[in-house]
Amino acid sequence: MQLANLIPADVWKLWNRLDPALQIVIVGTLALGALFAFYGIARLLFPKVMAIARTTAKEGWAHPLFWVELVFGAMLLWLFVFLPYNTFGEDVKMVKDTGLKLITLFTIGLSVFTASVTIADELEGRTALTLLSKPIGRRQFVFGKFLGVLAPAFSMFVILGVIFLEGVSYKVKYDARETSNPTPTAEQKRAEVVQVSPGLVLAFFETAVLTSIAIAISTRWPMLPNLMTCFAIYVLGHLAPLLVQSSVGQMPLVTFVGRLLATILPALEYFNADTSIAADITIPLEYLGHAFIYSAIYITIAMLAALLMFEDRDLA
Repeated sequence: MQLANLIPADVWKLWNRLDPALQIVIVGTLALGALFAFYGIARLLFPKVMAIARTTAKEGWAHPLFWVELVFGAMLLWLFVFLPYNTFGEDVKMVKDTGLKLITLFTIGLSVFTASVTIADELEGRTALTLLSKPIGRRQFVFGKFLGVLAPAFSMFVILGVIFLEGVSYKVKYDARETSNPTPTAEQKRAEVVQVSPGLVLAFFETAVLTSIAIAISTRWPMLPNLMTCFAIYVLGHLAPLLVQSSVGQMPLVTFVGRLLATILPALEYFNADTSIAADITIPLEYLGHAFIYSAIYITIAMLAALLMFEDRDLA
């Protein structure tokens, strides 16, 4: 299924007349607007949960790590555009790959760190005991923390994503000028942007999954063990499917360990867009839908585990 099939023909024609750079800004603005609209509606439906989420989100946005990563990430994303990769015409793919990995690592680092700090600090500082003495249950506390941690991560995804896609669009023009080729058309620039955009969506799904795991672990462990565990899960989550599919996986022990890890841990390699970038293939909407369902199921399991571990946690 293609996105064009879901939009009226007249609207699609008008949209295609716009410059790709303007389209990217419009989509980014709509995404941020959707974030605040979601939190506004959720605040009316779940006021106690969103009270926790709002406080946590403000702490995440105010933390120096958020602004350091945002500024440093923006600088690196534009630096990637002008670096010589010497790939004989494949520089755009290198910009896509490195930029997407940078955004993924920065946002995962931010969300896991925020999730580790916000709950661990409140539990150790007895702030959580004060909150839970009010008419706020433990379930509302955990879900509020999860939504509050995701808000800064999503906003960083949108801001860095806009800068990243603008850089991809400009890289097409920049390479053509450097190689004395004809100036690329808007359609050529738009095609490169559309091809890599689903990778951003998959990367956010991966961030949401790791955030839910960090929330669950932080109900029992302090910050440093949480960070180390999440890092190990990130590495093994990408490695387990490869172990099962590789030739080494024909060994019984390796096959067993790989399948065990792939069953217990999230299969993060399924959120990897490297293959589509290398093959210059656009990820279909069906795959994004399946990835969303998989991430939603795993997030639900992680949040249920967080509730079970937090339910009998002694806060005194």
